[in-house]
Amino acid sequence: MIGYIKTTMDMADRLNKDPVFLINQIWKLEQCKKIAPLAYNGSVTPVEPYVRLRSVKAVDSTHPGMLVCSIYSFYPKQIRVTWLRDGQEVTSDVTSTEELPDGNWLYQIHSYLEFTPRPREKISCMVEHASLMRPKLYDWEPMTDPGMNKLTLGIAGLLLGLVFAVAGLIYYKKKSSLWVLVPTTEVFYPEHTL
Repeated sequence: MIGYIKTTMDMADRLNKDPVFLINQIWKLEQCKKIAPLAYNGSVTPVEPYVRLRSVKAVDSTHPGMLVCSIYSFYPKQIRVTWLRDGQEVTSDVTSTEELPDGNWLYQIHSYLEFTPRPREKISCMVEHASLMRPKLYDWEPMTDPGMNKLTLGIAGLLLGLVFAVAGLIYYKKKSSLWVLVPTTEVFYPEHTL
């Protein structure tokens, strides 16, 4: 024990010289060491992570492609993220952040894989965490890349707009050719003016 003023320093000095007090303190410390992990493990509810796998443009890399496996909102902090190419673990050209606080006792981590795409290859991000019964695989599919989806949707919208514009123009031309204005000399007056 430590004291900071004269009275508590004297009391701490007496207690530190008392063998019964010291044995009691050691016993309490050992009990805490035994019970604390049980209490901690029993009170912690794991939170399953949210995983997002996406392609980004590689910067300053010898590889044309880069995948990012972002894992959000998980607890406890311990997690393992592994890249697989055709079922085999990839260790080269992989970088990861540390587990970062996400807020509310949750964490996030990001893992990056630089790669050169090959036809028909299967690239997956495998996540192992206490909240999961077994490791979860998240497969990357090049055609469902968000950038490609936006481009495809934009082209489809443009084509659909063009089809409607052409159809409207054809309809207008046909409708306007059916109505012919014929000059007349009749003039109609309201009944009450006659």
